[in-house]
Amino acid sequence: MSEQAQNPWFKRKLKGIITPSREKKETPDGFWHKTPSGDVIEKTELKENFFVTPKEGYHVRIGSKEYFDIIFDDQKFSLIADNLTPKDKLKFKDKKKYSDRIKESKKKTGLNDAMRSAYGKTSGEGIVVACMDFSFIGGSMGNVMGEKIARSVEYAIEKKCPFMLISKSGGARMMEAGISLMQMAKATAKLTQLSKAKLPYISYLTDPTTGGVTASFAMLGDLNIAEPGALIGFAGPRVIKETIGKDLPEGFQTSEFLLEKGFLDFIVDRRELKTKLIQLIKLFKN
Repeated sequence: MSEQAQNPWFKRKLKGIITPSREKKETPDGFWHKTPSGDVIEKTELKENFFVTPKEGYHVRIGSKEYFDIIFDDQKFSLIADNLTPKDKLKFKDKKKYSDRIKESKKKTGLNDAMRSAYGKTSGEGIVVACMDFSFIGGSMGNVMGEKIARSVEYAIEKKCPFMLISKSGGARMMEAGISLMQMAKATAKLTQLSKAKLPYISYLTDPTTGGVTASFAMLGDLNIAEPGALIGFAGPRVIKETIGKDLPEGFQTSEFLLEKGFLDFIVDRRELKTKLIQLIKLFKN
């Protein structure tokens, strides 16, 4: 055997990883997004496409910050009642205290509750937008959400402008029990005042919109519109299937299914939301 074969050029001379940590090149956390089809795209590209995957048109879940950036001109808006925070009036506890869940969610999300409301302009037209954040205890409806909807409607009446509600929720917040359910009636009563003021209410349902939110104010819009492929319903499909003992139709509880059954007026791709919104505002003004 030759000397070269006995000492191959590719043989490691030093064992272990010796590259200093400061010289390592790592991919930043959250730099990539994996689509439902398995493709991987850059987060920057996804953001530029309004968080809709280019190939499938899949609408990635986003929060109030992203929706406000999409809707309001120059991303300028003023928040409404943003200082409201939930209180543990019932001293509720399951696996952990409700008060601890609130603290954890606030720390994790930087939000005070599962909804933010703001006033701004879209293509020059004033509008109040209330948007749920699913990242805060599943976008669940509690006392703060009901109060924010009420104050948002009052602000819209004061400004004589349309009110838009973007739903993304798991339903009533069980930790607030009956207090949570009371918000359905409270929000509905306020929306009646908006109607009497002859101001439009646009309800935009996104994935997921379920439970008491669907059973009340989310379906009461002068126009009920939704994002493509959104899960919209009261109980989940698994619960319904187990209850009735039958297989459910294909696409059951999707926005496309509800549109076919007459529960929605139309479906709006997020990339076309602002354009469609200004068309609707001008239509209501005429």
